[in-house]
Amino acid sequence: MREAIGMVETRSLVAAIEAADTMVKSANVKILDYQIVGSGLVSITVTGEVAAVQAAVQNGKEKAAQIAEVVSANVIPRPHDEVDKIF
Repeated sequence: MREAIGMVETRSLVAAIEAADTMVKSANVKILDYQIVGSGLVSITVTGEVAAVQAAVQNGKEKAAQIAEVVSANVIPRPHDEVDKIF
């Protein structure tokens, strides 16, 4: 995997959908995966260029925080190729 990945985890499906919508609208990123973890936790993962992913995650985190709790947000600039196996 040569592109960066970014993740936003919220404690609400609605907030996660809002974060995903904001992320793809605010930067040139694609949704790579989403996970409904349980107990209200939902994780959205996006991929793209490093700067785009950083901007998307920041914007998505801020938008989701207006609706519900943001549990975590992270950007991995250049993940190792072995990380592909997770997705």
